[in-house]
Amino acid sequence: MGLKSVTKYDTVLFHWLYGLTLNRDCRAIIWLSRTGDGYLYLVIGLALMWFEPEYGELFLYTALMAYGLELPIYVVLKRAFKRPRPCDFISNLTAHVTPSDKFSLPSGHTAAAWLMATIIAHFYPPFAVLAYTWATLIGLSRILLGVHYPTDVIAGTLLGITIAQLSLTILV
Repeated sequence: MGLKSVTKYDTVLFHWLYGLTLNRDCRAIIWLSRTGDGYLYLVIGLALMWFEPEYGELFLYTALMAYGLELPIYVVLKRAFKRPRPCDFISNLTAHVTPSDKFSLPSGHTAAAWLMATIIAHFYPPFAVLAYTWATLIGLSRILLGVHYPTDVIAGTLLGITIAQLSLTILV
């Protein structure tokens, strides 16, 4: 399958998913997406460091290292690909939120959510399904809100998992 075919299916899937939100109240999706803005990660890390003596401190250090690695890679990828967001590229399409930057590949919200979910799953396996479900919903929310294509979300997922695994390998 060539790049043209991938782009075609990516766009078709985007339109189908985004179409589910047209003329609907998207406050719940916006709220869900905002849980991936980053503040929650810091709260989780600090709470675990203070209240969970077995792995809390190592969890926080691993997450800080992972985000320290992920953010510059994410920025480099965004600038390298310069893929316009669907809401900026597709005529007559208005996003339900204002994106934080100009480009869409990879999805930073998705990368950060999958990074956190992977680290949570490593240190706290009973919460793995919850963490991975939440990360999946963060990625889906970005498509539903009109700011990312499905392949942006897939790339963000791969980036988040890869950097989390690298950080776990280094620190654990």
